[in-house]
Amino acid sequence: MVSQEQRRRQLAREKFLRQQQRRTDARRKARVRNSVIASVLAVVVIGSVALYTTDVLKGDDDTKQNAGAEVTPSASAPSKAPDPCEKPAEGKVKTATWKKEPALTVDKSAKYTMKLATTCGDIDIALKASAAPHTVNSFDFLAGKGYFDHSKCHRLTTNGIYVLQCGDPTGTGTGGPGYTIPDENLKDKSLKANTYPAGTVAMANTGQKHTGGSQFFLVYQDSQLPPSYTPFGTVSESGMKVLKKIADAGESTGAGDGAPNATVVIDKATVTKS
Repeated sequence: MVSQEQRRRQLAREKFLRQQQRRTDARRKARVRNSVIASVLAVVVIGSVALYTTDVLKGDDDTKQNAGAEVTPSASAPSKAPDPCEKPAEGKVKTATWKKEPALTVDKSAKYTMKLATTCGDIDIALKASAAPHTVNSFDFLAGKGYFDHSKCHRLTTNGIYVLQCGDPTGTGTGGPGYTIPDENLKDKSLKANTYPAGTVAMANTGQKHTGGSQFFLVYQDSQLPPSYTPFGTVSESGMKVLKKIADAGESTGAGDGAPNATVVIDKATVTKS
C-alpha cells in the first residue's frame, strides 16, 4: 500500500516532469520561432540588396562609387548550373587608360556593327552611330585598341532587371578607360514606359549624368529602367540566343544579381564599318 508520503512524492515528481516537459517544449518552440525570424530577416536583407542593386546600373567609376556592381553573397552559395560556355582564348586583358575621350571620327551616315566573340558564342550588335556618335566612336576606338579582349562579363541580373554587364577589364565593376563620354539618345523611340526592351545594348554609368566609360549592358528580357542609360545598339537574333544561354545558367549569389555562372569572356571585340 502506498503511503501518503510516497504518494506526495510521486505527485511532486510527476509535476516536476511535466514542468520539465513544458520547458523543453517552450525551448523547442523558441528555437523554431527564432529560426523562422532569422530566415525572414535573411530574406528581407537579400531582397533589400536585390532591390538596391537593381535600382541602377553602375560602372566606370574611378572613385569606386559603384555599389551596384557588388552584391553581398548569401550565407550558403546555391548550387551552380552546368557551365554552357567554352574555355577562354589565351591572352591577357589590357590595362591601358586614356586621359580624354578620343577625337570624334565616326561617320554618322555609315552603318557600324560590333561583334563580341565570346566563350559562349558570337554576339553581333548593330550600332546606332547617328543617334549615339560619341558612344559608337568610343567603342570603335576601344575595340581597335583591344581593350575588351579577354575581359569577363562580370555581372548578370535575374530579378527585376534582366541584363548582362560587360566592358570592365578589371572584372570588378569599377574599371574604365580613364575618360567619360556624354549621355546620348535618351529619347530613343524604343524606350517606352521606362522599359529597355530585350535586345537593347546600353551604357552603364555611375548614376550621374555623362559618366559613361567602357561598361555596357545587354538586355536579354524587357527591363524597367529610367531612361538614363545611353542606348547605342541592338543585339542580333543569334546573339539573343547566346544571351539566353548565359541567363539560363543563372548567377552566383542566388539573390538575382552577381557574377554569371557561365564563363562569359570576350575573346575578341571588333567594330566594323559598312
